Amino acid sequence: MALIPTSWWSGYTPKRIITILLCISAVMISYADRSNMSIAIVYMAKEFNWNHITQGFVLSSFYIGYLTTQVLAGVLADTFGGRRVLGIGAATWTLFTLLTPFSARVNIYCLILCRICLGIGEGVTFPCIVSLITKWFPPKERSRATSSIVVSIFIGMAIALPISNMLGSSQFGWESIFWVFAIVGFIWSIIWQFYGKSDPRDYSGISKEELDWILESKLSTNSKDNLERYQSGSREFVHKIPWNLIFSRCEVWAILLGEFFNSWGFFILLNWLPIFYYEYFLVDINLIGYYTALSYFSYIIMGFVSVYICDYAIHQLKIHVLTVRRSVNLIGSLGMSISLVSATYLAKTSLQGLLIITIGFALYSFQISSTNVSPMDIAPKYAGLIAGLTYTCATVPALFGVALTGWILEITGKDWSIIWSMCSLSYIFAVLFFGCFAGGEIIID
Repeated sequence: MALIPTSWWSGYTPKRIITILLCISAVMISYADRSNMSIAIVYMAKEFNWNHITQGFVLSSFYIGYLTTQVLAGVLADTFGGRRVLGIGAATWTLFTLLTPFSARVNIYCLILCRICLGIGEGVTFPCIVSLITKWFPPKERSRATSSIVVSIFIGMAIALPISNMLGSSQFGWESIFWVFAIVGFIWSIIWQFYGKSDPRDYSGISKEELDWILESKLSTNSKDNLERYQSGSREFVHKIPWNLIFSRCEVWAILLGEFFNSWGFFILLNWLPIFYYEYFLVDINLIGYYTALSYFSYIIMGFVSVYICDYAIHQLKIHVLTVRRSVNLIGSLGMSISLVSATYLAKTSLQGLLIITIGFALYSFQISSTNVSPMDIAPKYAGLIAGLTYTCATVPALFGVALTGWILEITGKDWSIIWSMCSLSYIFAVLFFGCFAGGEIIID
């Protein structure tokens, strides 16, 4: 059975398709709710007279909250299922998106507290979704399902940034940016309560054909000792976590450290790229969202292409999983590294800078099928937990890197070459750690 089987066209919609579409929507909304600040802060900085250091604190405060809930969310999702945890997280981040304009009018400290609470809510997103994918999708479909989630990050931002630009420049002002996206979040939360399920066996109306496909495909990848547990209808939720085993494996550390260094550049781009276009290339304030979105669209398009290349290489050409994971990690990380340095030292106009960075994002899309999918390769049973650990490690450089960027720009007179050189170096470290220690087979069962 394919990810979207022919039976769909005969009137039956596979329930795992409904589930993944809801998860994709959740990621799009969550990233829209966090990235819209990178546009809104340009308007807010002009109104409140904020310098780069203050902007850095506002942007980075989100990651204080984001850091606190990811491991906990992974454990809860693997233990009890991801539906309820994700629902609570979505309601939380939506509420504080709505409250952002009000908190900014009170004072800067209230705004920072609001951003921290937003991060607390959003921290559950990826660990829950990774856990849901391991429950809902057989191994042959997990790479594509996970990759569609990662691509949806950039779909959310590519949609959110131009809309934020339009709203910020409208008669309703920058406050309307947060009101509009909060409404969208509330609508999703209601839909999720009706259609979100932690396990396919809990979904009323699922066909026997689809349920058998999911469960039997998972059976074929597990040892004989586990057959009775699957056949008896166990929900596969984790009750005892082998912490010592997880932290003793270099394959796990390859994911953690690879994502740690990769995220330094990723989160700085996420938060500061619109400001870079505005200050370095003097792009009109009403166009910075569109410039940034174009770069993200290249990632989206090439992201789907790169995913199918990886799947074809693994399942049709029979290239070893680890070889594919290492190769795409190398292409993605070095591609973005070279792009950032080139944009700083070679680009003379805004269009040249846009072209170089857009090419960099297209190459960066190959990285989707490396660290993001690797937890399912090495430990599918604990994928939610390892994802939580991974995104927690990724949040640490985001927290310090985003704030440090503002400080460096302030004391160096907006020297962006330092910022992008640091990001390029971090991508190189990411390639080294993942390339040397990554794994391609189940090591924790």
